[in-house]
Amino acid sequence: MARVINSKTHEEIQIEDGASIKEACEELGVPFCCTNGICGTCMIDIIEGEENLSELTEEEKDLERDRKHRLACQCKVKQGEVRFGV
Repeated sequence: MARVINSKTHEEIQIEDGASIKEACEELGVPFCCTNGICGTCMIDIIEGEENLSELTEEEKDLERDRKHRLACQCKVKQGEVRFGV
């Protein structure tokens, strides 16, 4: 099981390895609109654990995101712990 932690609230959720980070982030207070990587409302800053996330998608690259600045609707947690901020 992977762990997703909101660094601002210190709340955390466990999710299956390989699962999308989207639902965990929603439960931890990140707003979503389109879920297609177009609107950018789900931008998160990765504080720790960027190595535990999937590779950047084309949508993230188009919005000039990098390993420390992701779109929650586009990335998955491979394993381990990911700490994010908004």
